[in-house]
Amino acid sequence: MKHVVVGAVAAIVVGFAVAALAQTADRGTWSTRASLPTQRNEVGVAALDGKIYVLGGTALGRFDSPLNQEYDPATDRWRDRAPLPHGQSHIGVAGLRHRLYAIGGFTNIVHVGAVVLCFVYDPASDSWQPIAPLSSPRGSVGVAVVGGKLHAIGGRGLDKVTVGTHEVYDPVTGKWSSAAPLPTPRDHIGVVAVGGKIHVIGGRTANTTDNTNLHDVYDPATDRWTAAAPLPTARSSGAAVLYHGLVLYAGGECKKLDPSRSNAGGEPFDENEAYDPNTGNWRTLTQLPAARHAFGAAAVGRYAYFAAGAIGCGGGPVTDQLLVFSLR
Repeated sequence: MKHVVVGAVAAIVVGFAVAALAQTADRGTWSTRASLPTQRNEVGVAALDGKIYVLGGTALGRFDSPLNQEYDPATDRWRDRAPLPHGQSHIGVAGLRHRLYAIGGFTNIVHVGAVVLCFVYDPASDSWQPIAPLSSPRGSVGVAVVGGKLHAIGGRGLDKVTVGTHEVYDPVTGKWSSAAPLPTPRDHIGVVAVGGKIHVIGGRTANTTDNTNLHDVYDPATDRWTAAAPLPTARSSGAAVLYHGLVLYAGGECKKLDPSRSNAGGEPFDENEAYDPNTGNWRTLTQLPAARHAFGAAAVGRYAYFAAGAIGCGGGPVTDQLLVFSLR
């Protein structure tokens, strides 16, 4: 009988160990894939038909790069595609019905020269076409797709002031219309569509240290916003993506400024937090291998891909890394 008790205790201990390991594994793992052909930051990233596209940003000595680079997860290879008709950074990007849309952006630093320009890309013909412009110049616009329409949310204009502007583009009519504005104007936000609603997470109201933990949810059916569980770590300029039913928000700017530099430098965020729409709760996942911001994310198949970015605040070093996150 004594041996049975010992065996039972051992089984319980092993069970707890296995559960602990499973819980650790559930936090996810990071790896790398083929590096981008060019070091870049302040990019727009989106998935379309199994490929990942990285648009615009700061690259090759330009603050308004027109680069359009395509990554194929199946072959782990990059290739250059037709460049944007107009160079821009901080572009809002989304894929819809076999087309890629590029919305707004800046043409200089810091957050200078916002544009109204919008374009649509056809990968089959490797060509761009202009579409109806935004109602006013905006860069760092958050873009999401719901019900076959594009939603362009937030950003900041020529005066560098953040706005709550919310416009909806219908590819069928080729026109923009107004929708309920974001309750708190901000830019550098994380925007993800989940279950027919749009989640707008974090962002900044002015400078890199004016970060928020706000989490607003828009319902197109009612044209109304509601508040959801706030982002555990207030930040902006991170990368957001829907992955395995979770809204991931990784990285951001700026966790700790460099006191020796007046306009740039410091430590970005390496936090990686996930929101579960089913439970309404956030949880902490495995942090980024190295802190970064000004990057973008897209999910294809089993993985979430995080491309490019800056590993220092402001004018910090730029990277060509493609990080891959996986949950079991």
